[in-house]
Amino acid sequence: QVQLVESGGRLVQSGDSLRVSCVASGRTLSDYAMGWFRQSPGKEREFVAAIARHGGRRWYGDSVRGRFAIRRDNAKNTVYLEMYSLKPEDTAVYYCAARHSWDLNVFTELESYNYWGQGTQVTVSS
Repeated sequence: QVQLVESGGRLVQSGDSLRVSCVASGRTLSDYAMGWFRQSPGKEREFVAAIARHGGRRWYGDSVRGRFAIRRDNAKNTVYLEMYSLKPEDTAVYYCAARHSWDLNVFTELESYNYWGQGTQVTVSS
């Protein structure tokens, strides 16, 4: 099994940038495709970004494409979500997710992931 711990969420102003991190333990991160999802009160968990096991392929949700960037450092067992030009509607709990992968695909569906972190709160004030 792999354990995931997110960090870095905090209160920021509209237009600010923020980086959240996800540290994995228990397994080698390079064996896993990774994703970020978010959930705000009263809404379903939403796909944000995904990255293939070696980082060569990435995909983003429509609401964040062009503003967010996902990257990974397998040597540090860490995945990052870099967020720019933040908006109040980006306010949510951000979750890191992992799934074991034999190929270089990215995965955008919740059901594709086996392991989840506890989340980190990002709040964007207007």
